[in-house]
Amino acid sequence: MRVISGKARGTQLLAPEGTATRPTIDRIKETLFNIIAFDIPGCMFLDLFSGSGAIGIESLSRGAKRAVFVEKDKKALTCIHKNLEKTKLEQQAVIYSCEVEEALSRLKNKQQQYDIIFLDPPYAMPQVEKILQNIVTSQLMSAESYIILERSTNTIVSLPQNLVLWKEKTYKTTTLSFLRKEITV
Repeated sequence: MRVISGKARGTQLLAPEGTATRPTIDRIKETLFNIIAFDIPGCMFLDLFSGSGAIGIESLSRGAKRAVFVEKDKKALTCIHKNLEKTKLEQQAVIYSCEVEEALSRLKNKQQQYDIIFLDPPYAMPQVEKILQNIVTSQLMSAESYIILERSTNTIVSLPQNLVLWKEKTYKTTTLSFLRKEITV
């Protein structure tokens, strides 16, 4: 696993041992960042269920203004810190060591909006819909913001009333769903 492009290009990243995290493979990561490339420079990036931090770090390497990482697993948090140090991107990063729901509550209180929110929960996680709804009601998104949900291709997700699917990319076992707030007239 490595940083694909940008100022930290080629840096090898650490991943936690075991099956508690499931790093996004480089091929999917590269396709994802090709899709969102023009939105990255200067953006505020929120990386939920960060794992090794590879997605948020890739966004920083490609010019994101700031990346916020949310992860509760101690081994994963150690990897995020080490990876940020290796890439020399720690000054642009904020790390929350807690459950995603708690982090969303704390971020809501800061009244900060994010341009891109990447969500890669455990594939068997039942409360994805609740987290999506929480993101919308927490006002973490502007009218131009979007969410990228990485999920198992076999997992069906019911979208909250205020979100719409505007793009989807499916691989053998992984699907990337791009979600926006519904525009009401």
